[in-house]
Amino acid sequence: MPELSRFYGIVIRMYRELGEPHHRSHFHAYYQEHAAVFTIDPMDMVEGSLPNRQRRLVEAWAELHRAELLSDWDLLSRGQKPEPIEPLK
Repeated sequence: MPELSRFYGIVIRMYRELGEPHHRSHFHAYYQEHAAVFTIDPMDMVEGSLPNRQRRLVEAWAELHRAELLSDWDLLSRGQKPEPIEPLK
């Protein structure tokens, strides 16, 4: 699963399941033993869990980089490699 960004111990990944099309653009966020799935538009945590602070950081990062996330989703949907995205600073 390609890594898009890493900040404050949080890893953001996005992938495409071969043979099973995703209908909603989304990404995965990992922090220690926690994992969550966020849709991009609208921004929403739809699966898993993160501690509140890390969830807020992921949501803030995703709002800042929504266009890049959607572009990476499009690249993956066409079988191409996604571009890295600037971490939250």
